[in-house]
Amino acid sequence: MVRLDLMSPTVLLTPDQVTPTTVQGLYVHIPFCFHKCHYCDFYSITRQSRERMDTFVELLLTEASFWQHHRPRPRTVFFGGGTPSLLPLDLMQKLIDGLKKLLDLSGVIEWTVEVNPATSDREYLAMLLGHGVNRLSLGAQSFDPRELQMLERHHHPRDVEQSLRSAIDVGFERLNLDLIYAIPGQTLGSWKRSLEQAISLQTGHLSCYGLTYEPNTPMAVRRRIGEFQPVDESVELQMLRSTRDMLCAHGLPAYEISNYARPGDECLHNLIYWKADNYLGLGPSAASHLEGHRFKNRPHLREWEQGVMNQQLPVIEHERLTPEQRMNERVWLGLRLQEGVRFEDLIRYHVTSDPYDYYRSGLQKLSESGLIEVSNTGFCLTERGIPIADSVVAELLAR
Repeated sequence: MVRLDLMSPTVLLTPDQVTPTTVQGLYVHIPFCFHKCHYCDFYSITRQSRERMDTFVELLLTEASFWQHHRPRPRTVFFGGGTPSLLPLDLMQKLIDGLKKLLDLSGVIEWTVEVNPATSDREYLAMLLGHGVNRLSLGAQSFDPRELQMLERHHHPRDVEQSLRSAIDVGFERLNLDLIYAIPGQTLGSWKRSLEQAISLQTGHLSCYGLTYEPNTPMAVRRRIGEFQPVDESVELQMLRSTRDMLCAHGLPAYEISNYARPGDECLHNLIYWKADNYLGLGPSAASHLEGHRFKNRPHLREWEQGVMNQQLPVIEHERLTPEQRMNERVWLGLRLQEGVRFEDLIRYHVTSDPYDYYRSGLQKLSESGLIEVSNTGFCLTERGIPIADSVVAELLAR
């Protein structure tokens, strides 16, 4: 791993060092939020002026221009944050139009924008749809006001339904809701009620994540000082299993450990990540992977701005993966998918002509333990293996 001293003017990576390749996905990180939720570990900042947002859009387009000679032609675009919908309407228009001029987005088949239920309105949503956005992801998190308060979410459950109704009215057909389980104070019953409410809204996609206590987040600090008791692991496991059963019964089977969709409504952008394909990230803290080059932008708005203004890639970390590392990464990411990993997808890394033999010891041991199912074409986690996926992967890759 090569790290860049934030005080150094030296750039350790330039676009010329990366061989032009097919870029399947474009990720744009918009870091602005009106409030920092206590569980959130994504880079975001609050209380930013209109002037700062204007500068941000200008510099984001400048960063995109650095990659023009690569001629990226992504199939998916994802605006994440932060709260992308906090960007003023005219600046969001300017950003979208600018990206279309700089990059070839003519082949995009899925364009997602994350939306906070408390910051979206019909005019804004109509603008997004009119400019090519065809998928929205709303951060519902819970339909219990007390649980939202625990997470420091500043919307009401009814805001979610209102936002969805507005999105459908203006013409959006592909919609996702994010939900969180194992929230302190949450019971299996209250989680099921949130799931039932989400199901009743009939979106084609649901993302259901177990709450994680990321280091240095307010939630982690509050847990450490004993402000609350986390949900017992056995209850969290029940929540996961009930989620898989309930959503499958309502036509939303799991296609990834935390993601559920009607067939055909899977998030194509996130599938790029899980299949270890190529994606380009723009904006502070955004990560990229281009044919083994994995790098991350500076997770600080001012430092990111300074890098771009100096006509430099604002990179803080850069790693060149070996073919073996890339194949192993394809395994641990791909195992998150319900379909698992296909042997033929591993051959393209030119590490081995027989991936089964390469991982034979781990596959046999895990198969005998009932944690992995192996077939002639590949392998996947079993229902027993899904709750301990990280441990299963560690065992498999410990050759």
